[in-house]
Amino acid sequence: MTVENPESQTTKASSADQAAELLTELQDNIGTVFLGKPRVVRWTTASVVAGGHVLLEDVPGVGKTTLALAMAKSLGLTFKRIQFTSDLLPGDILGVSVYSSKTEEFVFRPGPIFSGLVLADEINRTTPRTQSALLEAMSEGSVSVDDETRELPDPFVVVATQNPLDHHGTYPLPESQLDRFMIRLAIGYPGTEIERSILMERRLHEPVRELEVVVDAERLRELQYRAAQVRVDESVVDYVLEVVEETRNHPRVRIGISTRGALDVIRMVRAIALMEGRDYAISDDAREVFVPCLAHRLSLKSGAQDRAAAEALMESVLAEIAIPT
Repeated sequence: MTVENPESQTTKASSADQAAELLTELQDNIGTVFLGKPRVVRWTTASVVAGGHVLLEDVPGVGKTTLALAMAKSLGLTFKRIQFTSDLLPGDILGVSVYSSKTEEFVFRPGPIFSGLVLADEINRTTPRTQSALLEAMSEGSVSVDDETRELPDPFVVVATQNPLDHHGTYPLPESQLDRFMIRLAIGYPGTEIERSILMERRLHEPVRELEVVVDAERLRELQYRAAQVRVDESVVDYVLEVVEETRNHPRVRIGISTRGALDVIRMVRAIALMEGRDYAISDDAREVFVPCLAHRLSLKSGAQDRAAAEALMESVLAEIAIPT
């Protein structure tokens, strides 16, 4: 049996504490402009550290764009906002090749997808053809245009917003697209006191544009690597597998959680543990992220993409399964 050097254990603990402090500073920085929603900031931060993408579903005007821009500013990432409309084409996102009379050849002009953080605003207002332009980018970190594969920036994050499906002119995201998002979150309206402070303090300029960089791209890559090294015990993995298997056998579920979904839970678990200053994960980390990480991947037999119904079903599944100690 191999015994780990106590000094090595101390170094790991110290480095985990430093990472946790840095991630707390990042969340606090975002929280200065995105007020009153610490849980949303926490899960969004965890998703970015885990290398995932975020889907925000809510009514217009509750701060979805502010959250995305605050994250980009705090991380020092290049930021592009794509307004999805019914006439948007894949080339408007990925880029196109145009003929240059000077060089007498086609030159590729990259689209807005070539940014560190891309805000895909109202993604469900565009057609499925255009929605699918994001699939390779979100899975592989690259795009293929004109038979050539081009790498995207590293880190690369997509924060997409969608309006509730009962709003006019929406196209439901297909299961394959939803499965690419690590988490889905709803922001909700702010509390009365928070909303009062927003109304009193906002004047000519949006404070989000004044945010300083807290974690640059290189440091973020280090944090992502450190999160990937967090130890996940077999008991935690078995807990995740039990929950996933239960969704696949549930009488109200048409399509249960995919293997990609289970992997995303483990990645989120590692990120949450790092944010807590640990180099190991516990079952409570998994319990915290199951609903935001898995509910949007459930395909119900009712056929409706109802966020509230999917989250309630997910909670009922979790209530039936004991959390390992």
